[in-house]
Amino acid sequence: MLMKVSLILVLLSIFCVTFKPYTEVDVQNDHNNDPTLANKEFCKKAKSSESTRLNKEEDGDDAISAKPHKRSAKFHLKRRPINHGNEPKTHALDSALRDLVRIQTLHRKVIEKKDTKSMSWKQEVKVITIQQQNNLANAVVASLKSSKDEFSGNIMATLESGASLGTGEYFIDMFVGTPLKHVWLILDTGSDLSWIQCDPCYDCFEQNGPHYNPNESSSYRNISCYDPRCQLVSSPDPLQHCKTENQTCPYFYDYADGSNTTGDFALETFTVNLTWPNGKEKFKHVVDVMFGCGHWNKGFFHGAGGLLGLGRGPLSFPSQLQSIYGHSFSYCLTDLFSNTSVSSKLIFGEDKELLNHHNLNFTKLLAGEETPDDTFYYLQIKSIVVGGEVLDIPEKTWHWSSEGVGGTIIDSGSTLTFFPDSAYDVIKEAFEKKIKLQQIAADDFIMSPCYNVSGAMQVELPDYGIHFADGAVWNFPAENYFYQYEPDEVICLAILKTPNHSHLTIIGNLLQQNFHILYDVKRSRLGYSPRRCAEV
Repeated sequence: MLMKVSLILVLLSIFCVTFKPYTEVDVQNDHNNDPTLANKEFCKKAKSSESTRLNKEEDGDDAISAKPHKRSAKFHLKRRPINHGNEPKTHALDSALRDLVRIQTLHRKVIEKKDTKSMSWKQEVKVITIQQQNNLANAVVASLKSSKDEFSGNIMATLESGASLGTGEYFIDMFVGTPLKHVWLILDTGSDLSWIQCDPCYDCFEQNGPHYNPNESSSYRNISCYDPRCQLVSSPDPLQHCKTENQTCPYFYDYADGSNTTGDFALETFTVNLTWPNGKEKFKHVVDVMFGCGHWNKGFFHGAGGLLGLGRGPLSFPSQLQSIYGHSFSYCLTDLFSNTSVSSKLIFGEDKELLNHHNLNFTKLLAGEETPDDTFYYLQIKSIVVGGEVLDIPEKTWHWSSEGVGGTIIDSGSTLTFFPDSAYDVIKEAFEKKIKLQQIAADDFIMSPCYNVSGAMQVELPDYGIHFADGAVWNFPAENYFYQYEPDEVICLAILKTPNHSHLTIIGNLLQQNFHILYDVKRSRLGYSPRRCAEV
């Protein structure tokens, strides 16, 4: 799937909590994770500068009786300085609207993939099977000159939060071409094609730093329109017929809000600014990466120079490099509003420390006949738990059908989490029933329910978790599904309804923060482990 617009999520603060599950105790299986590990780093006492970390012994969590009882979540609200010129309610509105438009794009792209055989040439001129795409991509993988021996285990790249640029996404520090030209790219697991803005840039959005000029790079090579790899991308409208062997392969991607990118499909050397496990930095060159050199680009990408596609399809960056690192990658996302000195991490290759972590859990990544699209990472939800209660949501809610898009995807390019109508209404009602706080009108706050926490040092909220069909359980710390408006001293549930009555469920990056997420495509599984991502 193609990334549409950057989500503006300049909420001026995310409240800080010290969290213990507020739930009725049930039997925990081996798939359960402990969100308290990810949560402890956020909090400080309201009356002291010293860090507060509540452990199980302090609150009696070790004594679990046979009789179910409820445990409380303690939240220490953290006040942060207000940045002048930023009004939280306005930014929250922008955030929600832009995220909703992205969801429309995801929905439309899945429908297009599902209806590929009946699509018009205007929607997708060149129709090839997934197997043909994989065969073409494998030819490129085999031609990569990078040596696997140069990779000792895993290689770690630094990611930066886009909060300072007005977006709820994460950026990777990359270099393109020879000599190296620096560019910031948005990280997106919901897209396959990587692309950057190129000179001459006839119609481009504003970015930080100069555009990339392919004429100044000795390693840039256009892909010919006669090259079979040209079939991997969609052609512009009107169709540009291939007349000569050296004619470049044009590509075009459009988005639901009118954003689009058009340019030349090409090969180039991408250089990742890597941080090795010993802390030393090293530049790693990867040659002949297929990418889009965009000369016409419209949209809201907030200073980025383009996008790095981490999707499951053959064009994605991980898929092209699978012969090097074994077709697995992972990331650990810090709080979007963390100190600028704190960085998130993207790791290519197997991370032995993560694989050996006692809190690492796995759930199945759906593929093939189980999904309507080969780009997204699909998961199979069984149920939702709020405050220890398994909610009464029909199981069919979590399945996709041939009549329309559905299912659940995990997406780094969406900030918030979205549920279809029937599930969202039940989830919202469950929180409303279990939260014993003053609920306020959410007209000015976009999300709902919202609660006034003015003057409170700590508040009590229900826990929240996702149960998967294979028995895995993903429990979340409270700051991942609630956040606080400043200076209103209001907290709101950070979950929204999927627009246009779509049946698609999307797990956004806010819910993923301070979890180490592993995409093990070879074994078709998603791993997740609660971590202090700033320390990874």
